[in-house]
Amino acid sequence: MESQLKSVLKGGAFANVSRKRSRTMSAIRGRSNKTTERRLRSILIRVSVRGWKMHVSDLPGSPDFCFPSDKLALFVDGCFWHGCPTCYRPPKSNVPYWRLKIERNRKRDLKVKRELRKLGWTILRFWECQLTDAAKISMQIRKSLGR
Repeated sequence: MESQLKSVLKGGAFANVSRKRSRTMSAIRGRSNKTTERRLRSILIRVSVRGWKMHVSDLPGSPDFCFPSDKLALFVDGCFWHGCPTCYRPPKSNVPYWRLKIERNRKRDLKVKRELRKLGWTILRFWECQLTDAAKISMQIRKSLGR
């Protein structure tokens, strides 16, 4: 992927990236993000849904949450990183890089979904912006769990 991204950048590197922007982007983590995983974890705890594990690395895509006994995998997608149809606003700089980055994330999401389905798993994906409706989220999870 890096080679694809570098091919769309002049000289294979970012131009005119400020130190502040670089620090901001390097501070973004893939796990335990406050606006996504922590929020869903809080919802699960608040509504007393039990039996889940986080970041099961032996499953395709390392689901953010999974219920092994029910074969249910949950993913929480950040609106920016996965290109939410409602919230996503593309950056105005390095447009080819970001277009390719978001497209790659979406393709990876589809691949992981197919792989998990082949293994008999049910997949639920939530957008970051959907996590404000705890009742709706918990209802979808309970329905998928058959509870």
